[in-house]
Amino acid sequence: VIDQGVYYSHPDLAANMWVNTAETPGDGIDNDNNGYVDDVYGYNFVEMSGDITWNINEDGKGDNGHGTHCAGTIAAVNNNGIGVAGVAGGNGETGGVKIMSCQIFSGTKGGDALGTARALKYAADMGATIASCSFGYTSSSINSDDIYLGIGAAEKDAIDYFEAKNNGVLDGGVVIFSAGNDSRGFASYPGACEGIISVSSIGPDYLPAYYTNYGPGCEISVPGGDFSIVSHYNASAAGVLS
Repeated sequence: VIDQGVYYSHPDLAANMWVNTAETPGDGIDNDNNGYVDDVYGYNFVEMSGDITWNINEDGKGDNGHGTHCAGTIAAVNNNGIGVAGVAGGNGETGGVKIMSCQIFSGTKGGDALGTARALKYAADMGATIASCSFGYTSSSINSDDIYLGIGAAEKDAIDYFEAKNNGVLDGGVVIFSAGNDSRGFASYPGACEGIISVSSIGPDYLPAYYTNYGPGCEISVPGGDFSIVSHYNASAAGVLS
């Protein structure tokens, strides 16, 4: 999960967190000699630290739990009486994916192309199979391959690197990006690039959510919540809980 940090000790996520067993937590030593100290559950690419955070917020600005929200949708443990059931959560022992937290947002900092590139390369090198990236650039500022590659060349190189990296599960990795939240009829970047799965949002009425991008460049639509129609549905039906 390339996003805000994941609350790795959350009782509905802890059993499905990826753990770098070659590292000794908190000893300040790069035990596996991969260039990252104390990268037990992933890495904080904003602070360049093994200390992953998820709740740095001042006056309503900063972390809002988005990384943990995404991780829960993907891999919250099923049928344990806690929280929600992730799409690939398994039972906490078998059947679930493992979540590696690659933090590129921290408080009001982060989100640059270099941080994303570092996170993607790290994830690929450490054996990740799927990169879940629920963010992107605004469609108004970047709306062509040439413009995107002018500012995000390193990021695109890292995406290509992740997709080409073989691992124990797939012959190459899968990269997934948000289609964007600009209410435009085409995907935003990086999701608009060829070879990336770009995801649009639908509400409980099966129409595009009011905020989502959709159309050319988008590969799939999934439930994403739409509180603009809350008058027709109860609040829980109009949102995605995680």
